[in-house]
Amino acid sequence: MEIFSAQFLSALVAIIVIDLVLAGDNAIVIALAARNVPKHLQKRAIIWGTVGAIVVRTSMTLIVVWLLKIPGLLLAGGLLLVWIAYKLVAPGGKGDHEVEAADSFWGAMKTIVIADAVMGLDNVLAVAGAAQGSWLLVILGLLISIPIVIWGSTLILKWVERFPVIVYIGAAVLAWTAAKMITSEPFVKPYLAAYPMLPWLIYAVVMGGTLGLGYLANRRAVPSREIAKSEA
Repeated sequence: MEIFSAQFLSALVAIIVIDLVLAGDNAIVIALAARNVPKHLQKRAIIWGTVGAIVVRTSMTLIVVWLLKIPGLLLAGGLLLVWIAYKLVAPGGKGDHEVEAADSFWGAMKTIVIADAVMGLDNVLAVAGAAQGSWLLVILGLLISIPIVIWGSTLILKWVERFPVIVYIGAAVLAWTAAKMITSEPFVKPYLAAYPMLPWLIYAVVMGGTLGLGYLANRRAVPSREIAKSEA
């Protein structure tokens, strides 16, 4: 993939959107994990915990990029990313922030690294898929995610609360990345070559199905949320 080519730039834009939508939850986890640490140690715990989390995430991303080259795993990763995209827009899909707060510097660091590794799996898979095997794009994606995780969570949450469509845009990018992974799978390519319209159909089904089912799930959940509010 040539630098500054249309393919490179479109992949970079996809990674930026993925980071904006998915990195916010990890930033909230980091803040919650350090909330009981003494005030004078909180900032240090967050910074060093984030550094440790980034090292773990970098290692995970590089491993996933390598794994996606194994026949069959690109298809499996694409299907998993479809589920992640659906959960992003479905009710309760923005993540559970019930994180046990640590009261010591080292305890907070351990909690941050473990929580980020678990919650960052979706981000790692999405960035690795969007990078299409480019190590430069992987590195750029990780560099972009650092300021988002450390400083951007509050701003992102305000944007999402004010403009819920941002979540759907993020889910659409994830679904597009998933469809690209599925259609890039070597096992699938012979069938796609035989039916030129099939790739377009896959994109339409994956993106339309993910967003449509997520929207319908949200519509069905509205009455139950209103009942819960009235009972409260």
